[in-house]
Parts: sequence; structure tokens; C-alpha cells
Amino acid sequence: MKLRHLAAASVPVLLLAACSGGGGGDDSASGDGDVTLTYWASNQGTSLDNDKEVLTPVLEQFTQDTGIGVDLEVIGWSDLQTRIQTAVTSGQAPDVVNIGNTWAVSLQATGAFLPLDDAAMDAIGGADKFVETALETGGAPDTDPTSVPLYGLAYGLYYNKAMFEEAGLQPPTTWEEMVSAAQALTDPATGVHGIALAAGSYTENNHFAFINATQNGAELFDADGNPTFTEDGVVDGIVRYLDLMQAEDVVNPANAQYDNASLAVADFATGKAAMILNQNNANATIESNGMAADAYGVVPFPAPADSESDVASHVAGINISIFGNTEHPDEALQLVEYMTSEDVQTTLGKPFSSLPVLKDAKAAFTDDPELAETFTQIYNERSAPLPLVPAEDQFETTVGQAMNRMFATIATGGTVTEDDVREAMQTAQDQVQASVG
Repeated sequence: MKLRHLAAASVPVLLLAACSGGGGGDDSASGDGDVTLTYWASNQGTSLDNDKEVLTPVLEQFTQDTGIGVDLEVIGWSDLQTRIQTAVTSGQAPDVVNIGNTWAVSLQATGAFLPLDDAAMDAIGGADKFVETALETGGAPDTDPTSVPLYGLAYGLYYNKAMFEEAGLQPPTTWEEMVSAAQALTDPATGVHGIALAAGSYTENNHFAFINATQNGAELFDADGNPTFTEDGVVDGIVRYLDLMQAEDVVNPANAQYDNASLAVADFATGKAAMILNQNNANATIESNGMAADAYGVVPFPAPADSESDVASHVAGINISIFGNTEHPDEALQLVEYMTSEDVQTTLGKPFSSLPVLKDAKAAFTDDPELAETFTQIYNERSAPLPLVPAEDQFETTVGQAMNRMFATIATGGTVTEDDVREAMQTAQDQVQASVG
């Protein structure tokens, strides 16, 4: 078998099983058959090497069970999308690849991926095994998806139990209760704020633009795939989120420089913030910063009391796809079936801090049953996919970066009005519309 690799520099390849028919590698690792699949995995653990350590025995078991070898490469998130796009253009692609689930419709539109029709779905265990909203992320509505869920993630509102108890507060169930609690727990004299946000991260910002807009009953794209960022519900949702720093004064203005979620997590873990909005994989970072596992609790991100929807997260996570030019579609389907099996989901849930993408599987990312139940309920019942349109990635960059700039304005003493937000959304909408045509 001819193994296909990009010529560009990349993370070193870990050869789990080589082609017994030649082409290099250790034949003893190849199993009984003469097929080796190339698999690009996304970085889910603490490092690329950590991912290899976690995945190696899992994929070796697959080889032992099936005789199919797997040539694994773990690729960092900063490189993965570019590598995939290059593979799409060049045709020099792996057999199987992990993708950010928000990329699914854009990648589907390239025509480079294997459509998972009824027969293919049956081969991987059936569409019914997946959480319904997670499966929706696999492609545009009313099409055969080109990816299926692999690792689930969801947002929650983490809160410091001791701070809440000392202030006589209950975990918030509405936006208004969250803001009130944040105000009560903000003490600029001691440097403590009610909430810490990754306000300089365009990815975090666009996620909460979507969640807040959805709570308002607003859509970011119309039925024809045209952007509708200037809708009242979208603008109001963004204003509401910005006002945590601006009008409510419960977010440290320095958070405008927080370009990734781990910085807010560190503030929370060290007592500088009473609450954070983060995905369920924050637990390890919280505890590595010195906060005990029983010192925090989690509730769903609350919507306003009069909201039209109680959506608390987007359907976050990783999907798995098969390139359409694979020479071994049947074997690739076997690998997808294996990676989305209940046993493997359980095995990988703890080290990768992921939620199971299967309807009846139990979360293994934490030993706390209450925490597991909360996030599972959010993921299964209170999450919605980001817009399932090819231009979704452009929504993320244009709206997210516009929110970065607005937070920076607030942090430096400026004011962002509703009109300013609407103007920024008009600019973002025009940029995306120009590409949509």
C-alpha cells in the first residue's frame, strides 16, 4: 500500500502498524492483513506526545481485532485546519481525519469527503447511536453527513462553592441571578471579580455571540445561507455579553487581553474570580492550578428569565471523517465504528476530558457523578449546533474578532453602544455576504 503524507513539515509520525506488503515500518506491527490506514488525530490531551501515549494502545487493539494497521499522526490545532485544506486541494490526504465539528459543513462543501449514506451509517453502528444534536453537526441539513461525532464538549458555568456559601448565594439559574451574584462577589479592592472571561479570544467570543443570540430566538444565517448578524436578537445578545465588563462591571478589564480560556481558568482556580464560563475539559486545568475538585460546582450557562430558548452551549467537540479518495473505504469505516464504540468512548473520555457522543454512554471525564450528569444533560439536551452553513467559519472570525475589538475598547475606558455593536455586525455581515455571493 502506498502511504500518503504531505510534504510539509509536520509533527513526527507514530507508526502503529506498517503495511505488510512493503513501504517501510515494522512488519510485526501490521496485523494479519495488508492494509494500513493513515489517521490524522487532533490534539486532545496535554500534549502531542500525550495523545500518542493515549491512542497507541487503543489503536493497537483495533489492529489486533481486525488485522488493519493504523499509521497515526497527531496534529496540533494551530496546524490541523491548514493541513486538511492542503490535503483537500492536493489530493494527498489521509484515510481518516479528526476535524473541529464547526468545520464540517465547510469541508463537506469541498466534495473531498466520503458521504455517510445509510449503508455507511449502518457499517459504523447506525445513526441512532449518536446524540441527535451532535450528529447534526456532521453536514448540512438534508444531506448525507461527511463526519460523525467523536469527542463531545459543552460549556458550563463554574462557580466557587466557598465564595457562594459565604455570601449566602445559590448557584444561578437565570442570567439575572448570575449577574446579581457576580456583583455581590466583585470586590475591586481585593482584585476579585464575579466572572472571568476569555474576552480576547475570538473563538470564545463567537461561541457566546451564538449562544446569547440563540437564547434570544435569533438566527445568524437565513434559510439560504445568507448572514443575518444585524438581527435585533443577535445584537442584543452581544450587548448583553459585553455588558458583563462594561455596564455590570463584574469582569476585570484586563480580561480583554485573555486570548485563551486557560487564563480565565487560572483566575478562577486562584480565587481571583468567582465564576467562569468554560467547557467541561477545564477540570484538569482548574485542579492543576491548585483548586480542589470539591471546591467548585457547575450549572448550565443561564439564559435571561424571559428568553425564548434555554440553550446553554453550542454542540462543541470533534468529529471524524473519511476522505473520499481513500483506497480502503470499508476498513476506514471499521476504524470510525471502533473509535465511536462505547468501549473506546469510555476509554478516551477520561484522558481527553470529553463527553460521550453516544446516547446511552456514561461520561468518564470526571469521578464526580453530579458534574458528569450536569454536563451530559447540557450536551444532550441544551446544546445547539453552530450554523450549519459553509460560511460558518467566516462567522467565527468576523464576529469573534469584532467582539475582541469591542472588549478592548471597553477595557481602555471607551464605551460601546448598541449602535456600535450593530455597525460592527453590519461590517462582519457585509464581509461574509461578499463571499457567499
